[in-house]
This record gives sequence, structure tokens and C-alpha cells, in this order.
Amino acid sequence: MKIIYSLALVLVFSINITKAQTYQSQNISMLSNWFDPAAVAEPSYGIKYNGIWGWTDTTGNEYAIVGSSAGAYFINVTNPSAPVQCDFVPSRRDHCIWHEIKTYQNYCYIVSDDAAPNSLQIVDMSYLPDSVHVVYDSNSLFERSHTIWIDGNKLYGGYVNGGSVGYAAMAVFDISNPTSPVLLRKIEDDYPGIFSYAHDMYVRNDTVYASAGYNGFFVFKLNSSNHFQLLGSLTNYFNQGYNHSSALSNDGHTIIFCEELPDGQPVRSVDVSDLSNITIVASFESHPDATPHNPFIKDNYLFLAYYQDGLQVYDISNPSAPVRLGYFDTHWQNDSLGTYPAPADAGAWGAYPWLPSGNVIVSDMQNGLYVLDVSTITSIKQNDVSAQIYLYPNPANSDQLNILLPVSFHHAQYEILNANGQLIQKDFLSNSQINIQQLNSGIYTLRLIGDNTIAVQKFVRTK
Repeated sequence: MKIIYSLALVLVFSINITKAQTYQSQNISMLSNWFDPAAVAEPSYGIKYNGIWGWTDTTGNEYAIVGSSAGAYFINVTNPSAPVQCDFVPSRRDHCIWHEIKTYQNYCYIVSDDAAPNSLQIVDMSYLPDSVHVVYDSNSLFERSHTIWIDGNKLYGGYVNGGSVGYAAMAVFDISNPTSPVLLRKIEDDYPGIFSYAHDMYVRNDTVYASAGYNGFFVFKLNSSNHFQLLGSLTNYFNQGYNHSSALSNDGHTIIFCEELPDGQPVRSVDVSDLSNITIVASFESHPDATPHNPFIKDNYLFLAYYQDGLQVYDISNPSAPVRLGYFDTHWQNDSLGTYPAPADAGAWGAYPWLPSGNVIVSDMQNGLYVLDVSTITSIKQNDVSAQIYLYPNPANSDQLNILLPVSFHHAQYEILNANGQLIQKDFLSNSQINIQQLNSGIYTLRLIGDNTIAVQKFVRTK
């Protein structure tokens, strides 16, 4: 979330909503929706829930850790259709807009960027599923941090304030002793004034991919002597916005970053294989009015938490041509309001796709925790996303669109999306023709999902 500033006992509560609301979705199904009916929205943006992370204990139990306006919930999602709240850790203040959460071993680290009183909290989760124990709650090291990332035994913080740190646009801490973090370095120690602050960081093997708001995107290496070394940057590009957060592909060649401002910015696919020549290779979006917030990559799948548009999932095996495979709009109020988009700060905040079960957990700012089944998407083997199909006539001036396609696509599912990426027609292919009588004139995308294959082709409808 952008940086604009303007304890009671919680009863265990879980709820599985399956009928009360109607959700727009494609290839993703809801297993459950959990929320606390006593949760209070902070007054600035109406946010009840914010950051989310996941954790699995040594016996295989799966947990969602969900930030809220008043603290953090620890929720057992081992039975995905019946989440159970195990504990709640209140923050030092209420009406929190921000909470960000990460884990290391059996410890959970919770930060907030809301004004004092605030603190860094460290929670021992080894007592779950019974409860958790707060083992550190102090502002002596720092009081506030906008975001955190953990890489090995190091914790990186963006926009760190207070305590002995004072101020750091970005800082790194040693958490070898998990309950006693130690400051290792500030970015100012090596590059004073290089940017106003790091809004967020993705870190792998001490290489830091820093989203620095309106200052752009930077890559650093924390070397063996704990000094930052600048490896590359991208600070001037077309339609540049507020660089919010990023995720790195498994092979380390592609960064996906989201820009939070202005509203409706596209997602960027960026080639970082040569850090002396960082290059944007694709821009894409779920809807021109929706705002991407946080990206997460697992294998060749990109999971995007979207304001107004819930969870969006893309195939990024070809980084220059991402293909949307499915979505689940957690903000059901979009439909009940009869308008699009929802208010700017409504919808999905974050997601976590790495639970052993394969389920994805998502936090919606107004509606709480969602446990989603993405197995329809992940069962597709992305061997041939660019498989060749031929459409005719194209432009299509008749009511039938003919398809010349490989054997692997017989009995495939087809989907037609409009120029805004919205799904408007879907069915199973019964032959090599699709009835497009209902389509207005315009540009469309046909997507076929067959046996271990996906193919995408554009066509023009004329009347």
C-alpha cells in the first residue's frame, strides 16, 4: 500500500461462505472465506485486513497469518473448507492501515508503518495449533517499517523508522538469533540519497530487487562484508508509475513488478538477465481500471493480488507474452454495487501460493481470508503455450469461427476474452467451429486449453 499518513480478547471464529455471495471467477474455486465479524475498519481507507503470509509446521499443518487493523490472526487452514482461528496478536495501536508479515524457522515477524505507538513483533509459532507466544515486542531497534523480506538469516526492511536505527530508506538485519535482530547495514551507508525509500524488496541469495516508488527499480548485492553494491537500475521508462513491489522468476531472468499509482497501471515483465541493460519486455493488465498490488511467482505461474480484481493467475513461461489462466475476484461487492471498479482501496492485498497442499490463500481488505483451489490451473502442463492454431475467416464476418488445430486440442475448453481481458464466452469444443453470433464488432482473444497444452490467438469480429 502506498505511504500516505493521514485489546480485546478475540473469540475463535471461522466461517465458510459458499452461497451468500456471488463471485466472478475462472478456473479457480473457493474452498472457504474466513473473517472476524468483530473486525473494525480503519477510518482512512476502510481497510479491515492487510498483509498475509503462510507457514507449515513440522507435522504438515498449514496456517494463514493475516494482518488486520488491530493485529494479526493465526488461522489453521489444514482443512481448507473449515479454517480455524488459533490465536490473535494485537498490535500496539488500532486503526492500522499496514501490516506486513514474514516467517523464519518457527518465528513470525510482524511490522507496521502506522504512526506511533508501534513496534516490531516476533512471534514463536512452535506452540501451534494451540496458540502462539509473543517473544519480542519492542520499538528499541525500530518502531516502524513499511515492508519486510527475509532471505536466509537476514531480514530486509523498507522505509524503516525509529529506535536505534533512526531512519533508513532500506536496511538489513541479522536474525541468526531469531529473537534478537541486529542491524547490519543501511543503504545510506553506501549510497546516501540514491532514492527516497525502498517501498518493498524481493531478495534472493543476498541480491536485492528494490521497488523504490517514484524513483524506480534498483538491484543491489549485499556482499560478504555486508556492504551494498549497486548492480543495475531502471529509473526512466514509458508510462512510469509508483514502483510498488516485485517477484523474481525461478531462473532469475525475469522480474515482475507492480506499480500502485496512478490507479490502473499495467503489470511489467522485465528482463534482468543482464543487469547493465534491464529491459521491460511486456506490459499487461487484468482490467484497465484495476490496480495490481503484490506479485508472487511459483514455478511458471504468476499470482497477482489485485485491488478491485482479486487473485489473477498468469502463465509466464514466455515472459514476453504472459497468458492469463484464471482469476477469482474476492471483492464480491463489485457485482452487488453494479459498477466497476470498486473503491480504489478495495479487494485483494496479498497472496501466498506456497502451501504444500497447493491451495492459495488471499487476504481481501474488506472480506478477510480466502482459501482458493487453483488445481485446475496447475494441472495444466505448460509444455506448449504457443501451440499453433489457425482461425478463419479472420477478420470474421460470419457467425461461425473455424479453427484448424492439433489433435491435442480436440475436446478442449475454449474461452473468448474481449479487448479488456474480460471473459465473455466459454464452453467446450464439440467440433472445429465456434458460434460467435453474439459478439459485437471488435478485437477478441481466443484461448484454448487442451491436453497439456494452451494456445492463444487473436481475431477480429466484423458485422
